[in-house]
Order: sequence, then structure tokens, then C-alpha cells
Amino acid sequence: MLHAAKIVAQGRGLAPALLKRASFVELDWDVRQRSRFAATDSLGRTLGVFLPRGTVVRGGDVLVAEDGSLVRVVAAPQPVLRIEPCPTHGSAFDLIRAAYHLGNRHVPIELQRDHLKIEPDPVLADLLRALHLHVHSVHEPFEPEGGAYAGGHSHSHSHDHDHDHDHDHDHDHDHDHDHDHDHDHDHGHGHGHGHGHGHGHGHDDHDHPHGPAATPAPAGGAASAGCDA
Repeated sequence: MLHAAKIVAQGRGLAPALLKRASFVELDWDVRQRSRFAATDSLGRTLGVFLPRGTVVRGGDVLVAEDGSLVRVVAAPQPVLRIEPCPTHGSAFDLIRAAYHLGNRHVPIELQRDHLKIEPDPVLADLLRALHLHVHSVHEPFEPEGGAYAGGHSHSHSHDHDHDHDHDHDHDHDHDHDHDHDHDHDHGHGHGHGHGHGHGHGHDDHDHPHGPAATPAPAGGAASAGCDA
């Protein structure tokens, strides 16, 4: 038995010529959602796959065997229910409604732009037909969504946002209030600040114009900017 303990998601970084020469193994979803399984590749070799727990194997991934050989993973066709909106009276929104109801039941779903797929289930098929969707039994590969808490490399969204949670706002929380703000506050101007105002501005010589006192923006005013529809 040839052991494989490494996986390359979608074969990223591997030369196309190497992938073309690699053997392949066809696996259905029941096997690919496991991290440890045995399989036979296209060369007739028995593979013992031992991946990190929680790893989900997707069609297009590449297993790396202990001898350095590569084995492409092909998602094998299997019985599934293909769910489509009614071509006469339906709309794409019907698929959103169906995905909502299926998600509430924690059903693995493959999401496509014009259809959904789930594993065969006569009760769910009746529910979906009651929602005026077309449900067909087909034999196709199944690649359900991994979900927000799925392990493994499913969908590999490494966004590289560099959030860097020291947001560099430079609030300067050492305000150095010293209460000599150079505001030239003529304490009869009716500001009503009470000098505990905690502006958080870092009062470096604002030189407030002391005509009529600036009226603070009402709550929920400009600060709550609407979206650009």
C-alpha cells in the first residue's frame, strides 16, 4: 500500500506537465469528506490516505504519495437531486428560498448559479416540489459547500487583507489637555463645555472661531451616512 499524507489544493503551483502524467483516483463525496481512507488509483495501486483531521478532499486536488508521485482526485459521479426553478413561473429567488430551508436542516448543498444539488432524500424532494421547484434525480459529481466552520482547505479563501488591528488611527489618547488650549475661551461666550468635554481631538491650537457657538450635529444626522444605492 502506498501512503499519501499530503494534499495540494487544486494542484496549485504544480507544473501542468506533471499533472498530465499523474495517475488519478475517482472518489465520491462520502469518501472525500473523510481524512483517512483507502482507494485504488488509475495505475491499480492501493493508496492509504492519511490527511490532517477535518480535511475535505475536492475534485481537482492532488494527493502526494510517500514516493513523491502525484495522484489527481476526480469527483466521481453519484446519485444526487438536481433542483431548478420552474422555467415557466419560477425565478432565481426560488433557489435562495430552497437553500434557506435546506440549510435550516443542515443538509449539504452544492450551490450553482442556476441550480442546487443535494444527496437523494424523498422527504426533501417533496418539500422542494411543494415550493414549486423542479427536482430531478441525476448521476453527477457532488461538491457541497464547506460551510463557515468547515475544516480543511475547502474554498481556500485566504484574502490577505492585512487587517493589522492596530488600525493606525492615531487617536493620540494622551490628549495633553492642560486646559491651556489656546482657545482664547472668553468664559462668557455660552459654550457650556464645562471643560470636561473630552473631545479626543488632540487640541493643538484649534483657534475656535468664537462667534456663534458651533451647533453639534444632531444624533443620527451626517454620521449615519446612507449607502450609495
